[in-house]
Amino acid sequence: MIEITNIKKVYKGGKVAVDGITETMSKRVTTLIGRNGAGKTTLLRMLSTQLYPTSGTALINGLDIIDDAAKLRKIIASIPQEASPLGILSPYEQVNMYLLGRKFSISDARKAANEALETVGLWDVRNKPSDTMSGGMKRKMFVAIALASNADLVFLDEPTTGLDPLSRLEVWSAIKKLSGNVLLTTHYMEEAENLSERVYLQDSGHIIDRGTVKQLLSRFSGKVRVESQTEISDSFRIGGLYIKYDDLENSESYIREGKNVKKITLDDLFIMRGVDLES
Repeated sequence: MIEITNIKKVYKGGKVAVDGITETMSKRVTTLIGRNGAGKTTLLRMLSTQLYPTSGTALINGLDIIDDAAKLRKIIASIPQEASPLGILSPYEQVNMYLLGRKFSISDARKAANEALETVGLWDVRNKPSDTMSGGMKRKMFVAIALASNADLVFLDEPTTGLDPLSRLEVWSAIKKLSGNVLLTTHYMEEAENLSERVYLQDSGHIIDRGTVKQLLSRFSGKVRVESQTEISDSFRIGGLYIKYDDLENSESYIREGKNVKKITLDDLFIMRGVDLES
């Protein structure tokens, strides 16, 4: 359970990254989505006790992120977007060292590290120096750390950035096996749809929408997205692409005209920001 009360973060120079968010998040897998600069990472860093809020606070399982930070760090795990391994250590050594730091016994740390590395598909390279591994493998190693930690709440900031499709599926499978709750950020809408029990859309430091994937997409019921390099009647333009939302029953006529017709996804929450479907 995360209870956020009017939390705000203003950086030097006056930039407001998070602007007075008040929310209760209680689902097992919760996802924050939003454009670059929306404040998602800042919010995650405050909730995971890495960054002091300018004002406001939050409770996680009843523990205050400011007053109870030391206690809270014992029951959470956080994998930041910019996390980088110690290059001379192998994935096994990285995970094992992290677990020993969390007061796991030697035998429990060894067992948990081995199981997590096998789950995320790193078993064959478990003894390979981390600095010789690909960026994708390094991201999987950090997910293995989260998996092995057995934390009550795991914060994952864009956990599959840089991964190929197969590796991404392996990481999704690992996230689903986490024993605790998960709060993650992602730019992959397929990832949010695949993993999330509840999604929050953040923009300019505010939470502007929330709900299950089904609830968020309900406003597009019976619609498809039509894309074309040439102008379509009643369309709007993003870059060199013309986009229109129309009824599903009209799909075939657009396809005959050579237009791309796409199924509605969470991407459309971004595309349709401020556009009235009924117009």
